[in-house]
Amino acid sequence: MKVDIWSDVRCPFCYIGKRKFETALAQFEGKDEVEVEWHSFELDPNAETLPNVPAAEYLANRYGRPVEWAEEMQAGVTQTAAEVGLVFNLDRSVVANSFDAHRLIQLAKTEGLGDQIEEALFLAHFTNGRDISDHDTLIEIGLSVGLEQLSIAAMLRGTDFTDEVRHDEHTAQQIGVKGVPFFVFDQKLAVSGAQAPETFLGAMRQAAQE
Repeated sequence: MKVDIWSDVRCPFCYIGKRKFETALAQFEGKDEVEVEWHSFELDPNAETLPNVPAAEYLANRYGRPVEWAEEMQAGVTQTAAEVGLVFNLDRSVVANSFDAHRLIQLAKTEGLGDQIEEALFLAHFTNGRDISDHDTLIEIGLSVGLEQLSIAAMLRGTDFTDEVRHDEHTAQQIGVKGVPFFVFDQKLAVSGAQAPETFLGAMRQAAQE
């Protein structure tokens, strides 16, 4: 079975959805035959990197709401993350453009390290408060999953894997993806959002039977 997942490493529910999907996959009878491929999706392609702006303030400004509203939203997301074993430190998260992180994901996919780089980038952004647009940080993250420093640095200096990111995003547009995470099972069934593990498990079982 092939599972295609569209995701943005700036999206907290994508990290939560990853954990819920993994819980479902561990229970799936054919788990050893499941291939997972991560696809790029930028929630805000025009996002600026604003390392000195607190994430709550950024959210408040973006949606025209009070900072207290944004802080309550962050607290709710942090609690949801904790329920699946994730530690979110959103007060430390850096507002950052994710395009180069997506190019790094595409590079990692060529080495069979797509899942590892997704996990490392999520951890860096949501737990460790790292700037996922900073090239030195991306090199460090890439090295941590087994990529070569020279290949990462060369990619970041140029435009490599730009086309792959844009292709993923174009495909998402073609199939009607409006938000992430978005899961497609064997090109038969789609599940949108960080659903309960039971929902993912049911989708996998249904796709396997069709």
